[in-house]
Amino acid sequence: MQPLAIIDYGMGNLLSVQKALGKLGYPAEITSDPEVVAAAPGVILPGVGAFADAMNNLRQRGLVAAVREAVGRGVPFLGICLGLQILFSASEEGGPVEGLNLLPGEVKRLPPGVKVPHMGWNQVQVLKPEGIFEGIPAGTHFYFVHSYYIDPADKGVVTATTDYGLTFAVSIQRDNLFGVQFHPEKSSRWGLKVLKNFGELVRRADPACH
Repeated sequence: MQPLAIIDYGMGNLLSVQKALGKLGYPAEITSDPEVVAAAPGVILPGVGAFADAMNNLRQRGLVAAVREAVGRGVPFLGICLGLQILFSASEEGGPVEGLNLLPGEVKRLPPGVKVPHMGWNQVQVLKPEGIFEGIPAGTHFYFVHSYYIDPADKGVVTATTDYGLTFAVSIQRDNLFGVQFHPEKSSRWGLKVLKNFGELVRRADPACH
């Protein structure tokens, strides 16, 4: 199996994602090379920080087209935290700021009255127990660190929600495109199961593995 590509654009918890995948038996390469990203059998876009900075860094490194090419090629693609948010059209953070626009929808600030950032463990309601959530029990807790949340225009892409001041989407899937607001690499047993499920999707989709 060729290594998965973990996109390095200067914003993300890259090593912990790589180590978690390695522990599960899925080799992964941290890279900022657009050609490697565009050709990988599976791609992960992590992210921690500000939306505008993330988009600027992706543009400066020539990675925007590589991300779109990988998604368009049909390989499994997973956005984590900020890496989920920038898949959408735009964010209120410092903005509006334009995103990758791979999915229609906005990224909005968590409502007044709750502590921001939302940090720690929270219960996730899985709406579609398949794909990256296969075998994960209802009401499992995952680890979050974020101040903004996604509001997809197409509610049909939402695969899980959580409650924190309001009920909002914390996971999406459209065809080969996946994203989670929580950090699977920091979410203990069930977070590793999410990454394992993603690794298996990559393995099954990779012609080199057949």
